[in-house]
This record gives sequence, C-alpha cells and structure tokens, in this order.
Amino acid sequence: MEPRGPLGEFLRARRQATSLGQVGLTTTGRRRTPGLRREEVALLAGVSTDYYIRLEQGRERRPSDQVLHALAQVLQLDDEASAHLYRLAHPSSYDLQASRPSDEVGANILRLIGRWDDVVAFVVNHRLDVLSRNVAATALYGAMEHRENLLRLVFLNPDSRAFYRNWEEDAISKVAHARAVASLGHRDRATHELVGELSLKSEDFRSMWARHDVRVEARQNIYLHHPEVGDVILLHETLSVDSAPGLRVFTGQTEPGSSSEAAIANLVDRYQ
Repeated sequence: MEPRGPLGEFLRARRQATSLGQVGLTTTGRRRTPGLRREEVALLAGVSTDYYIRLEQGRERRPSDQVLHALAQVLQLDDEASAHLYRLAHPSSYDLQASRPSDEVGANILRLIGRWDDVVAFVVNHRLDVLSRNVAATALYGAMEHRENLLRLVFLNPDSRAFYRNWEEDAISKVAHARAVASLGHRDRATHELVGELSLKSEDFRSMWARHDVRVEARQNIYLHHPEVGDVILLHETLSVDSAPGLRVFTGQTEPGSSSEAAIANLVDRYQ
C-alpha cells in the first residue's frame, strides 16, 4: 500500500534516502529498494514493524514525541528536518500558531534595499515569488524568463543551467527551502498550483520534491555566470522580515576588490 498523508510520505522518502552505512548496518543479500527497509527503521527506533508500517501508510496518526525523537535519530534528521517531522505529526498545533503569509513589501524594506547600490537584493515570499528588487538585482537578472519566481526560473528556464554554475546544488537548495517554509503553515492555493505546475513540467523538480529535503536557505555562496560580464560570486545571506510573515530578503554581496564586484558595478552602470 502506498503511503498516505504528508507524514507517511516524509518518512518513506527519508527512509529511502538513509543508507545502511549511515546507521551502522551492513548489506545482507540483494536489496530491491534504496535505503533502509521498514523493519530496519522499526528495529532501530524501538517500535514494532507493524506500528511503523501504519505510520507510513497513514493509519497511525498520533505518534508520541518519544517515537518521533527515535525516528529523527534513525533517519539522521538535522534540526530543521526534525522540526518538520514534529509539525507533520501534530499539524493542528502548528496551524493554529502559523501567521498568514504576506505578499506586501513595506516601505521601510523598499527604502533599505534601494540604498544598497553595491548589493544584489530582492524580497521573496514563501513561494519564492520575487516581490521587489533593487537596481543591482534588476541589472543582474535582466530580462531572464521566469525571473518573477525563483523556482520557475531554475526549473523552467533552460538558460538557468548556464546562469547558475552549480545548477543542481542551487535547485536542490531552493526545493528544500520551499518544503521548509511550506511546513511552517504557509499553505495556500497558489503554492499548491505552483508545485503542481512544476511537477507537470519538470522531471527534475518532481525528483527533488519527492526527496522531502527540508532546509531554509540562510548562508552560502552563489556562483553565477552572466552572459555579458562573466562569472560572479555572491556572498549570500537571507534575512527574515519580522513585520511581514513569510517574507525574506535575499542579499548577495561581493568581495571588495574582486572581479565579481567589478562585474556587478559594470552591470549597474549599464542598467542606469
């Protein structure tokens, strides 16, 4: 029987992504499926195989915190993925606490990013729609198709594979980010439609979404290749906006004196 419900789907995906070596087991015989078997997860978590199967199938909906903690350890979940597991197991508690996501960018945020002449900055919502961008961001992304949404840009624009030098890493990161913010209670019809659209149009998105990776983008370097000015490295930070739930400010700085700094300055001069 196929897993039913978000909790069962998550457990199945993470079980299949966890190797025997990660949990200290050795291979015995031929294995038809990747990752751990259900009985292996059950044994390591200290629950019966039947109970764990009911969890994956959606027939057991009230696992204790002790069971969830044990499963998080077996499946090698980090803090974000563990929190996601708890939210899936107790959705009503978190849905009551979730604030309605905002799509409105306040004047203070607009003024702030507008003053960052040498920083690539734009504001995204929980769906990774780009709601506002400063001059540097506008110049960098130019007229790229689907630039209004970072997920569509990555998966539906063929040019993104050249633009993002580490395309697969960036794509996985953005999908994991979308999974993470969706688990915080930011669920709406537009998000559902976006996931459906990308699942229909992109095999890569379907594969990455099925992994159930959970990670909010925070800090990492972004490696880009712009067709006019060449390679650009951005030192990336994503900042949350406390006054507007669900909004985040993407910032990308360059190293002082670097070729990337010169490239961004060149693009801004051309745009202005």
